[in-house]
Amino acid sequence: MKIAVFGGSFNPVHMGHLVLADAVLSKLGYDRVVLIPAYRSPFKLAVLGMEDSTRNRLEMIAASIAGDPRLTLDDCEIRRGGISFTVDTLADIIRRYAPDEKPGLIIGDDLVDDFPDWHRSGEILSMADVIVARRIRSGKPRIPFPCIQIDNEVIEVSSGMVRERIAKNDAWRYLVPAAARSVIEGSGLYGCTQSPEADGFTGTWPGGRPSKNIIARVEEATRESLGFERFLHSRNTALLAWDLCHRFSLNPALGYLAGIAHDLAKPLSDRAQIRLAKSYEKEITSLHKEKPSLLHGRASAVLLKEYFGVHNEAVLEAVAVHTSGSGNMGPLAKVVYIADKMEVSREKIDPALRKLVFSGDNLDEIFVKVVERTVLSLHSKKLKLSEETLGLLDRLKLQDVKTNETKAHGRRHKGKEVS
Repeated sequence: MKIAVFGGSFNPVHMGHLVLADAVLSKLGYDRVVLIPAYRSPFKLAVLGMEDSTRNRLEMIAASIAGDPRLTLDDCEIRRGGISFTVDTLADIIRRYAPDEKPGLIIGDDLVDDFPDWHRSGEILSMADVIVARRIRSGKPRIPFPCIQIDNEVIEVSSGMVRERIAKNDAWRYLVPAAARSVIEGSGLYGCTQSPEADGFTGTWPGGRPSKNIIARVEEATRESLGFERFLHSRNTALLAWDLCHRFSLNPALGYLAGIAHDLAKPLSDRAQIRLAKSYEKEITSLHKEKPSLLHGRASAVLLKEYFGVHNEAVLEAVAVHTSGSGNMGPLAKVVYIADKMEVSREKIDPALRKLVFSGDNLDEIFVKVVERTVLSLHSKKLKLSEETLGLLDRLKLQDVKTNETKAHGRRHKGKEVS
């Protein structure tokens, strides 16, 4: 195997790193690039706290290269500790990887002038083919030692720039891979701060896993497993749930997660949906057996809990009951029920109802109107109502009776005061 070694602080890994690695693979015919984050770089001693960020830097790289076997991560310099000298790293890599020929060593042209002063630089040249990538120089300058110059695209981004922009709350999120962004946001790295409404998951998930990672994983799973039209429906549902949660002082991130996950089990077979739904600890009725697709909400909630470690009861309830509703739904469940039925890709929605959903200020009023519209649609198609929907209708009727009685009592009491 023909490998190239790419060392650096990767604090954090950014798009420039990965574009360069891809160029080495495609232009120079290497089979794999080994990304090696330094424990303490001899070139960047001024970056404070770099040693303390080792775990996060490893996680960001691992997440960013997931699914690409041409790239790999090696933590040898971090395990070794101290200042990371390239000659020691090359010897270690050659010993363990046993490449078919001399490995490549990727460096930027900003390091060329100082290369002769590197620790045992002569041995480095005998051990590896030095690959000089463009960072600051144009064309192919004369370099006073044997090397391979690669005509790579220069991406105007650096780890220092990313850290500075994060600290200033400036635009940075698309300078790094999406997976690295999730780690940065979820762990609050480099001074990244999230408002409570944008990231309300702290402490919600077991094992201390970053919440943003869970959302990204669930969204990726829905995109890969659902057809694209169904995925767009799920994402539109998530976005409307996010907006409704903002308006009604609920946690928007929880709404987004429930919305993106609500159809997670939709592609499964009828048998699989029934099997998963049974573990949700609610009765499987004859209508469910006749039409198992009614159980996809419960099955999705089980998948969300068992495969993604989501234990937030409000999220699980919202996913489980989004199809038929239930007699005692919490606010988040009402939001996701509304979002599922009214998101923007849904056709033939009464404009007045859509306007109420998008701008109304009373969640229960919106919910009742959407339930009424849903039930009318089911009746027009001569479809049976599930026991959950019937229970929801009974609950709404009871609430309506109580509301009317309260209003009547208020009118009588007011009449007595007037008389």
